[in-house]
Amino acid sequence: METRKLGVGIVGGGYMGKAHSVAMHAVGAVFDTALRPALEMICTTTPEGAARKASELGFSNSTSDWRELVNNPAVEAIVIASPQETHLEISKAAFDLGKPVFCEKPLGRNLADSRAMTAAAKASNCINMVGFNYIRTPASQLAREIISSGEIGDVTYIRGEHTEDFFADPESPATWRTQGRSNGTMGDLAPHIINASQALGGPMERVLAEIETVVKERPGKSGMQKVTNDDHAQIMCRFMSGALGAFYVSRTAFGRKMGYAYDIFGTKGSIRFDQEDQNALWLYEGGQNPSREGFKKVLTGPHHPDYVNFCLGAGHGTGYQDQIIIEARDFLKAIETGTNIWPTFQDGLYVNQVVEASWQSSESRSWINIDQV
Repeated sequence: METRKLGVGIVGGGYMGKAHSVAMHAVGAVFDTALRPALEMICTTTPEGAARKASELGFSNSTSDWRELVNNPAVEAIVIASPQETHLEISKAAFDLGKPVFCEKPLGRNLADSRAMTAAAKASNCINMVGFNYIRTPASQLAREIISSGEIGDVTYIRGEHTEDFFADPESPATWRTQGRSNGTMGDLAPHIINASQALGGPMERVLAEIETVVKERPGKSGMQKVTNDDHAQIMCRFMSGALGAFYVSRTAFGRKMGYAYDIFGTKGSIRFDQEDQNALWLYEGGQNPSREGFKKVLTGPHHPDYVNFCLGAGHGTGYQDQIIIEARDFLKAIETGTNIWPTFQDGLYVNQVVEASWQSSESRSWINIDQV
């Protein structure tokens, strides 16, 4: 297969900026992609920090001005891994130049930003993708295959959660994450499980939600500081398919480190998954001998989606970074073929609609239809 270089620029050098940098280095070797990323420029908040990250992560150039990165002729595609409030301006500038954009979730800091970003993507006809990596594990891809093939029948109920405990301790100090609605649990963790529900059960019709702040003050540099966003939430929903759903998201769930989990019940069987055991999917098939009834643990292996590119042995497992590499492959494939691959900005907009509908429901204490938001 003939290959060609694709100049990539990444805005953001933190946790996700590093993950995407590593993925772009590895994706060509892992998936033998036709497009081979060349890390042209990285942007962080200071010139010194950007230069350091460029040296650490293997970029040719660095800057503290995202405009310089976007306008660099050598940068042909852009990955946005910076704070949510920057996503709109950066993506619009990139689309104006006809450059493909991969944007970390959530798409925008609010629904208005996400609508503007989606409109800009559509008007430019550029490739666009939003970063939801957890749904790309081989096990969750397998779950999607099982559901779409009808193996568990019609889906009747989905229970999902995204629970972590990084703010479970009330003495954990206040940070930027405790300030502003977009940085709360509904802006940070909820989008992942909402995206999973979209992939596994289709779009929601309406929601009923309650959203709360558990720890209302946290230690700050000059005494106790008020927490201005949410710690946890519960969301009931009705899917457009007719299925019911219930979701819980929390950053104060003691003991949960990566509680991205779901149970899916159908008319012929059911599925269970937990990201803390991400290389296994639990499958219950109806009609079993009563003396042998039970869930079967399916260990992911070379026969499951995208697994064999990382490992030849079943049960050996893939990890978090591998999910980002799969994302990178999808983004490159979309650019190569000129055809968007799920999840696009439009799909990211849907997630923001569900988040906003949940806020409206919590504030009005009533059911809210997604299409009215």
